[in-house]
Amino acid sequence: MKQIIQRVDTGETVLSNVPPPKLQEGRARVRTAASLISAGTEKMLIDLAQKSMLGKATARPDLVKKVLNKVRTEGLWTTWQKVQSKMEKPMPLGYSAAGVVEEVGGGVRGLQVGDRVAMAGAGYANHAEVSVVPKNLVAEVPDGVAFEEAAYATVGSIALQGVRLAEPQLGEQVAVVGLGLIGLLTVQLLKANGCRVVGTDLDPEKVALANELGLDRGVVASEEDPVSAVESFSGGRGVDHTLITAATDSNAPIEQAGEMTRRKGDVVVVGKVGMDVPRDAYYHKELEVKVSMSYGPGRYDPSYEEGGVDYPYDYVRWTEQRNMEAVLGLMAEGKLDVEALTTHRYPFENALDAYDLIQHSDEPHVGIVLDYDVEKPQEEIVHVQPDRTHVSVDDLGVGFVGAGNYASVHLIPHVRDHARTELVGLCTATGKSAKQAADSFGFEYCTTDLQPLLDDDAIDAVFIATRHSTHAEFATRALEAGTHVFVEKPMVVTEDQLDTLRDAYEDAQTDRPTGLMVGLNRRFAPMVTDLRDAVPTEGPKQMIYRVNSGPIDPDSWLHRPEEGGGMLVGEMVHFVDLMQHVCDARPVQVHAQSLALDRHDRADHDNLSITVSFDDGSTGTLCYNTIGDGAASKERLEVYGGSTTAALDDFRRLEVTQNGSTSTSRAWSQDKGQPNQIDATVEAFRERGRAPVSFGELMAGMQIVFAAQESLRTNAPVKLSSDRVELEDA
Repeated sequence: MKQIIQRVDTGETVLSNVPPPKLQEGRARVRTAASLISAGTEKMLIDLAQKSMLGKATARPDLVKKVLNKVRTEGLWTTWQKVQSKMEKPMPLGYSAAGVVEEVGGGVRGLQVGDRVAMAGAGYANHAEVSVVPKNLVAEVPDGVAFEEAAYATVGSIALQGVRLAEPQLGEQVAVVGLGLIGLLTVQLLKANGCRVVGTDLDPEKVALANELGLDRGVVASEEDPVSAVESFSGGRGVDHTLITAATDSNAPIEQAGEMTRRKGDVVVVGKVGMDVPRDAYYHKELEVKVSMSYGPGRYDPSYEEGGVDYPYDYVRWTEQRNMEAVLGLMAEGKLDVEALTTHRYPFENALDAYDLIQHSDEPHVGIVLDYDVEKPQEEIVHVQPDRTHVSVDDLGVGFVGAGNYASVHLIPHVRDHARTELVGLCTATGKSAKQAADSFGFEYCTTDLQPLLDDDAIDAVFIATRHSTHAEFATRALEAGTHVFVEKPMVVTEDQLDTLRDAYEDAQTDRPTGLMVGLNRRFAPMVTDLRDAVPTEGPKQMIYRVNSGPIDPDSWLHRPEEGGGMLVGEMVHFVDLMQHVCDARPVQVHAQSLALDRHDRADHDNLSITVSFDDGSTGTLCYNTIGDGAASKERLEVYGGSTTAALDDFRRLEVTQNGSTSTSRAWSQDKGQPNQIDATVEAFRERGRAPVSFGELMAGMQIVFAAQESLRTNAPVKLSSDRVELEDA
């Protein structure tokens, strides 16, 4: 399919051929019929992408601070790789569109194939021939509303949410500052609400259009003073509400709004403007300032937008989706005229001409609509390197599933650079990331469907780096297809998945050895090897592993048990695996304790102490916390044994004390073992048909974290019987 992509690194806007996105649970797959270019917002994104690195840094000082913190903890080279990977990720443009439902995912009710719908959301309702959109960001289009009109539903919701925050009453006077796309929609909504409306803009043509749409008084700000005009309009009292729908870095709109609005009135900021509120003007009038959050309640809430959890109708009357439905209803009733806002129409194939218009032309424009061919067939696979037709029998043919930031920095480059590998197929959930990564790394083809990789005889091993919830299913399917599997941690997120995957692994050994490796890279770090060499193997060891993770967004998908498994399963498996590797023994008992989140002793599973006992007498204690100071190192592992003390800090500094003397080694950049892990995995798959780590050890790591979950529930140690932890391959 075709999709509009913004290259953040080069600033180039392209119409790219990418695989259509894969349908997911709780979402609908929609063939786009029309989409709306939000000229102001999209031009701002394009302008940012076209800035130099210094310009981007100046525009986003918050991100610069994060980068500097990364440099301090991880080193310059590792940080540079991550920044470059982020910069190379293509950014989809568009967030307001309409089309026809072509497929419905599980958990979606009220939608059927063939339904006409409006769709919303940056990253979802893109300028693309096919979109996959969460169910709460889709609204059915009423009869009599054309696709081109329905494509305005999202921007209409932005305007409507601003009006809702103002809470205008019948007959009240309202000023609208900025008569662009959102401003013109706001004028019509206020008129439908029975208000008297005065609007201001620098552009005479936009003021004229607003007058045609029912504006009571239009003010060309470049020709007359807006404050004086509003004072005259309101009989010297000031308007009851001022809605700022302009887009400018200037502070003028917020200053003018304070002068236009009556005492004890309110100012609602809808557009992106300067927010240095002049205290005296607002203080003496006791004005209330409200900032509108885009489409309405639910915006930026992952549980609503991604998880599909709706807010109770009786308590949250208006949500993003219900605002969209209201806007579409007003269109159907003839109370909201969006057709009059469309100044330009382009076939989707000529979409780049539209972007040339908003970037380089002085031609007036407001609403720019792209029209699509909904009957056009779509290819599920996009060939990137068509001249490559086979893989050498001596090399490992590789398919990748997932190309996020971690995979793009720490996995794919090392696989690509290995002398005995060939990159064949790449699968990601969205076509834009698949095409970009396939181009960048040199895959033969890309797709959004796993099955073509499993059916491809040229692929010997599948590397899985997707969200945690998919690991077990994808790994099981790959094993059943007879391919070696590398799956990022965690291997699974539930004990039932672990049992299923174990069965699949054992069945896969029937015809020929098939390897299963998990991305527990820390055991392959060079400084971990040095630490193991320094500590005598004889006798038990005491290990203390402190992880200063920093605060984690409670709404992150990592916390959802069905998606990320929580931090215990999703992250802490890394650290218990490394302790298991250091002592090279079988875990026999686990005891976990959490901080009390409050005086009611509710468990805080982001802050845990987990003690693991091993069969050689060793013990390892993991202290994982999110409440420490971020200035401290993130990870510190201390190992005591054989009259030796070793301390590893952030994989950049190793201190070993032995026989009364201390030696220290340092690294310029952090190496957590990913390159060595890939080398070991490729060679093990090629030469032995096995993984470099026994399946039993991989199982044991997962069983430790599941035992920790049980210990937290029972507040008691949990023993691991020998039949639960098998240290030899099946």
